[in-house]
Amino acid sequence: MERTGPTVRFSGLLATCTAAVLAAGALVATAPAASAADVDVARNGTFEAGLDGWSCTAGSGSVVSTPVHGGTKALKGTPAGNDNAKCSQAVTVKPNSRYTLSAWVQGSPVYLGATGTGTTDVSTWTQSAGAWKQLTTSFTTGPSTTSVSVYTHGWYGTPAHYVDDLTLVGPGGGPVVVPAVPSGLRTTAITSSSVALSWNAVSGATGYDVYRGGTKVASATGPSATVTGLTASTAYSFQVTATNAAGESAKSAAVTATTTAGGGGGGVQLPSRALVGYLHSSFANGSGYTRMADVPASWDVINLAFGEPTSVTSGDIRFSLCPVAECPNVESEAEFKAAIKAKQAAGKKVLISIGGQNGQVQLASTAARDAFVTSVSKIIDTYGLDGLDIDFEGHSLSLNTGDTDFRAPTSPVIVNLISAVKTLKAKYGSGFVLTMAPETFFVQLGYQFYGSGPWGGQDPRAGAYLPVIHALRDDLTLLHVQDYNSGPIMGLDNQYHSMGGADFHIAMTDMLLAGFPVAGNTSRVFPGLRPDQVAIGLPASTQAGNGHTSPAEVNKALNCLIKKTDCGSYQTHGTWTDLRGLMTWSINWDRFNNWEFSRNFDSYFGS
Repeated sequence: MERTGPTVRFSGLLATCTAAVLAAGALVATAPAASAADVDVARNGTFEAGLDGWSCTAGSGSVVSTPVHGGTKALKGTPAGNDNAKCSQAVTVKPNSRYTLSAWVQGSPVYLGATGTGTTDVSTWTQSAGAWKQLTTSFTTGPSTTSVSVYTHGWYGTPAHYVDDLTLVGPGGGPVVVPAVPSGLRTTAITSSSVALSWNAVSGATGYDVYRGGTKVASATGPSATVTGLTASTAYSFQVTATNAAGESAKSAAVTATTTAGGGGGGVQLPSRALVGYLHSSFANGSGYTRMADVPASWDVINLAFGEPTSVTSGDIRFSLCPVAECPNVESEAEFKAAIKAKQAAGKKVLISIGGQNGQVQLASTAARDAFVTSVSKIIDTYGLDGLDIDFEGHSLSLNTGDTDFRAPTSPVIVNLISAVKTLKAKYGSGFVLTMAPETFFVQLGYQFYGSGPWGGQDPRAGAYLPVIHALRDDLTLLHVQDYNSGPIMGLDNQYHSMGGADFHIAMTDMLLAGFPVAGNTSRVFPGLRPDQVAIGLPASTQAGNGHTSPAEVNKALNCLIKKTDCGSYQTHGTWTDLRGLMTWSINWDRFNNWEFSRNFDSYFGS
């Protein structure tokens, strides 16, 4: 949130990440001639049957009709972020046998290889293939090898590449058989809205399907998955099956898990549709000062902007009303407190919002953590507030090198913030309202990038809010990500979405509700939040921030998310009927814009 005019801070946040493309194997100029008994044992290497038989990472593979090398179809691989667009296939082979792997490729660079050979795994690549070029390599299977994995992929951050007419020629393997039933199904993490599962890998399986109460709810390429969208304090039964080209195994033995007690702030009572706004209480920001008593009844949650630290690392948060010199119509402290009580008597929630554009807060030490708890408590007690809004921006949150798992953060600024908020929650009890307003860079960008990345070079702030949200999800009342002042962000459809229209809000909100693998790692899935924990954050006017969305487009986004109509090209992963509502920066800017934002909210929800 900004105290001055709109500024786009997204561009340039990601440091340029470059990696040298390593030669994975020399191009074989001549391959051994196949014997008369040899056959092509690869399945659908022409891709005429789409992706049948192939498994591609993070939805990175698709089949296109142009360009093609032969026939009418070819594979298109599109790398993105930490994903190199790897597509693979398990192929049945014979032990102690010679095989030749070949494919025609176009793009730069493109890799072809085989793993699990039982001897020496092989690969080859081309650095530049402007026209179709054939890659070929060969290997001999080990004495007990009956299956190998053949694959193609590109390189991180490079353009799309194409593959066609892939063959694996050698002695025909035995028939592919349905895999065995998975064993060892168990829970690894349980929240109020999700259950994480794992099981023992099954030989010959290329994928797994997860069932809840007999209904398929998820698929995975490896032996783990997270089922989201569950109800708090509810028992569920799960089973899993293994799949390959021959079919699907029988269901495993069931495991039962009961979700934890509901989050949403425990005893916090909000209307089923809530309107959240920030009130410039400590500054004017060009929009004019709005007294607490003059805030219309439309607003259900009022966030006082802002509590700011005495220094970046002190943790000592201070709040005071706007100076008379800047805000001539500012009310007295007594009037302000009385107006807060009147709002609360009318069922409204009033919170202190910490941070904003200028309020950088880094709780890098336990001393700063403790000062944060003490000073925030003092503000809450002084004004009789209902809770806390965390609006950390800029360099407040970042991940140290090596802090790669959002489920178990190690960076002090993250760990101390989580600890501080839990302490405040414990102090004030179940009625404590907790909201957060991160930027897309710190949340949805985590689908592609997390921290400095596996090789370093990325902005360490990428996705840095995810461990905070995850650790506090059972205490969280509302998450309202700022869908503005943002660069294009990749959605779950692996397409980039840009702010300003319904599409951006649909894609960004769907990610929060469906969950997503962090940095493309399917073993580290951020579980989706409950719809009642999520509101969409938008600027109230063109002056309030970049990415203003017209009322008509706001309504389209609500129609899609709540009713699954007006969705455009993006297909949501659910019908989110319990979506809580909208947040805006700010109440002051909405007043400046003749209350367009709040009036549209009231009209849409029939208030």
